[in-house]
Amino acid sequence: MAEDKPKLLIVEDDPGLQKQLKWCFDDYEVIAATDRQAALVALRRHEPAVVLQDLGLPPDAEGVSEGFATLLETLRVAPHTKVIVVTGQLDRQNAVKAVGMGAYDFYQKPVDNDVLRLLVQRAFHIRALEDQNRALIQSQGVMPLAGLIAISEPMMKVCRTIEKVAPTNATVLLLGESGTGKEVLARAVHTQSPRAEKPFVAINCAAIPDTLLESELFGYEKGAFTGAVKQTQGKFEHANGGTLFLDEIGDMPLSLQAKLLRFLQDRVVERIGGRERYPVDVRVVCATNKDLPNLIKDGGFREDLYYRISEVTVRIPPLRDRSGDAVVIAQAILERRAQEHNRQIKGFTPEALKAIEAYPWPGNIRELENRVNGAVIMSEGKYVGVEDLGLPGDGTTDLSWLNLRVARQRGEREAIRQALAIAGSNLSRAADLLGITRPTLYDLMEKNGIAAPERAAEG
Repeated sequence: MAEDKPKLLIVEDDPGLQKQLKWCFDDYEVIAATDRQAALVALRRHEPAVVLQDLGLPPDAEGVSEGFATLLETLRVAPHTKVIVVTGQLDRQNAVKAVGMGAYDFYQKPVDNDVLRLLVQRAFHIRALEDQNRALIQSQGVMPLAGLIAISEPMMKVCRTIEKVAPTNATVLLLGESGTGKEVLARAVHTQSPRAEKPFVAINCAAIPDTLLESELFGYEKGAFTGAVKQTQGKFEHANGGTLFLDEIGDMPLSLQAKLLRFLQDRVVERIGGRERYPVDVRVVCATNKDLPNLIKDGGFREDLYYRISEVTVRIPPLRDRSGDAVVIAQAILERRAQEHNRQIKGFTPEALKAIEAYPWPGNIRELENRVNGAVIMSEGKYVGVEDLGLPGDGTTDLSWLNLRVARQRGEREAIRQALAIAGSNLSRAADLLGITRPTLYDLMEKNGIAAPERAAEG
């Protein structure tokens, strides 16, 4: 049915070419317009994601002034619309100018149906990714945890674990590579707990010299050592009633591990240079990128402390194992950084999105943040490309995606999986995200061999 098809607006005054394009895009709901006024009416009424627009429009059919005016007004009315401008065979200069004004891409006549279909398909794909990203940012209902952007099943499992453990007082150990977002998850444990209105105090055990770490954690009395000119509370006391996050716990010296173990057993603090004991009610969340069992074998970490801090252990997968997350996180970073730097960046090129998804991200989200931020600053166009990101390439080109049937099937399958991940177990919501009906979603899931989520909600 037409309402299940993506909407494509074609702005073309040549009746013959308009008819050819309608036939070419029979997989879409095609809306046609012949001039600027009709195009803007159709844009407001139908809200198409993609517009295919000729630059030569009446009353300036032989020139480009009306085409440029239509492009600018289209982007003003619907700034997220992907406009592909169609130009004459020798009119590359105006085509490039149109892209500089905000068009997504251009195509030069004569029309090759297969190539044009591919351009339009990619435009719809990019628009869907950007819509998904905006929904992730703007809707707390889509974000699995505050401050966290994730759509992959491995991270959804992590989020479900955090949601279960947060309301308890269990000590949590977060394990994951550097840059995977351990502090974000530690804050989520705090904000979803009954302690949310109390302090969240974080300390990096690897960033403070061993000689100072004890005083930072436990505090000290006046005169306890040279420079101790006044009584000072430590991090445990500052976090009283709330949560203390011990990042890089694997770097804590053995001597201090023993004192931490005593605190976790007794929940009292004895400041350096003092004898008075202060009861402290604090929840401890620890994190490390080190292999604690191996450290225990090597004598670098206390086994009894390990069991005390790991009442609940959460393993955070690296970004390379979180299919789809890199793209939506990159989109969120780009939007935020573009606003911070006052840059009119609209998004990533298709090649850049493909590179983001394929790159292994050894530095995880921290590396992704740095690369996107640098690309936003250095990019000279409206879209960030592979070169702006500085991602490596092997010089080869994979042409398998040019097969339209394979590309459609792969894109359809991935879209369904991502929608199901975003919607949790709610099939009705997943269908809404995909812009289809629930029965259609059932049919597509069966066609693509995707099993219904366990305990799927109907709406």
